[in-house]
Amino acid sequence: MNRTNMWRSIEAHPKAWDMIVVGGGATGVGVAIDAATRGYDVLLLEQSDFGKGTSSRSTKLAHGGVRYLEQGNIGLVMEALKERGLLLQNAPHIVRDRAFVVPNYDWWEAPFYGLGLKLYELLAGKYGFGTSRILSKEETLEHLPTLKTDGLRGGAVYYDGQFDDARLLIHMVATAFEQGATLLNYVEVTGLTKDAQGFVDGVSARDVETGDEFRAAAKVVVNATGAFSDLLRLQAEPGATPLIVPSQGIHLVFDKTFLQGESAVMVPHTGDGRVLFAIPWHGHTLVGTTDTPIAAATLEPVAMEQEIQFILATAAQYLTKAPTRDDVLSVFAGIRPLVRATGVASTAALSRDHLINIDRSGLVTICGGKWTTYRHMAEDCVDQAATLAQLPEKPCVTHHLHIHGFHVTAKEFGSLAVYGSDAYEIRKLIGTDAALGEPLHAALPYVKAEVIWAARHEMARTVEDILARRTRALFLNARAALEMAPVVADLMASELGWGESTKTKQLAAFRDVASNYVLHP
Repeated sequence: MNRTNMWRSIEAHPKAWDMIVVGGGATGVGVAIDAATRGYDVLLLEQSDFGKGTSSRSTKLAHGGVRYLEQGNIGLVMEALKERGLLLQNAPHIVRDRAFVVPNYDWWEAPFYGLGLKLYELLAGKYGFGTSRILSKEETLEHLPTLKTDGLRGGAVYYDGQFDDARLLIHMVATAFEQGATLLNYVEVTGLTKDAQGFVDGVSARDVETGDEFRAAAKVVVNATGAFSDLLRLQAEPGATPLIVPSQGIHLVFDKTFLQGESAVMVPHTGDGRVLFAIPWHGHTLVGTTDTPIAAATLEPVAMEQEIQFILATAAQYLTKAPTRDDVLSVFAGIRPLVRATGVASTAALSRDHLINIDRSGLVTICGGKWTTYRHMAEDCVDQAATLAQLPEKPCVTHHLHIHGFHVTAKEFGSLAVYGSDAYEIRKLIGTDAALGEPLHAALPYVKAEVIWAARHEMARTVEDILARRTRALFLNARAALEMAPVVADLMASELGWGESTKTKQLAAFRDVASNYVLHP
């Protein structure tokens, strides 16, 4: 899977594609997988890197959404719990189950949350992850040794899913490719083309790396650009009513001493009305998230000071070791592409249901939803897009489709576990050159072979692609990622044929992005 082969596929494709998908996040790549597995001819174009936006910046949960129960959205919860189960079945190398503990400090909380979590468990049916139950104070502290004990009465435990979002996405890209789709990162769709009747019949696009422009025709175009959905819709119809209300959420990452043990904390009610999670992730502690309405989406959102203060203050209420600014190893922000609704006061209350909108021009937009339900969203979207494009009717086959790298006992690969069966290939690289087994940094588990693998087989094109999304270095420890960058640039230069000037530009660009992830005193 490399860019040269993808370009060859486009050049050897003179006729119209069955479907062009714009956007290379979970939604767009999910649509590409679904359409390709039905035998449709699919081209996907992403303006930056796969998962550069929301899809690499989530809370890393494959979950039904406990708080949607409280909103009374039983349908969404049931759908998400089923999809969570399918995710674990189809990508066991990347998705895992995790115990979540709700600590109780008031007498009424244990029975109240215990009942809600029992319902959550029942709604999962045969896709359940584990049995929820009420915990004594002692049992709660066994799960969470670093939880504050003042006023602690006990807790409730339930089980949910956790995953590495960007790693799953890269394996989904590989899955779509294996099913016959053509996918390109760093290709910006600059406009939509229309036929004589005013219906969208393709895209005009520009290769960001070379500046070359081209056109591609399609029987249907799917807009899966997340927070940027309305920008593409305005190209199709200048007067289109906006669908998206963007909201920002941030996460802080600390070392693992803040949350010892294997369980996560779920705080059901915080000062801004959101759920707060503290979760073990890749040997670190991930804490988030906030919900802050923003005016417009950007590709590289930045955490606001009030969001940072809110998470530090809320975490300090629950953890024996109150985290400070100095303890933050990385801070990252992501944008939720929430679907607009009338009469809703806050973005926290907006539904996470997905929406499929077909404009008069025939542009199909899929937006909203959540990471966990990407497969179901894609099925719904392809059903409608295929009908609109009058493609031969074919059933969805992704329910039990193994994601690339599928491996049931991937834990045996240690730090390479998230690669699943690809870990064998990375180990072979190290076998041919022992130097590739050297760590990139003492603070993180990544080795040089992973850089070569990502550049050669996972379409990584920049230092940022490697350090933010092929590995998760930037999200785990921003300063360590900055220190690793020169070695990564050298390895990529030898693999991709970069000269000194390209290497210098790459490092400068990475330093610029990484500065948003470092929390200054």
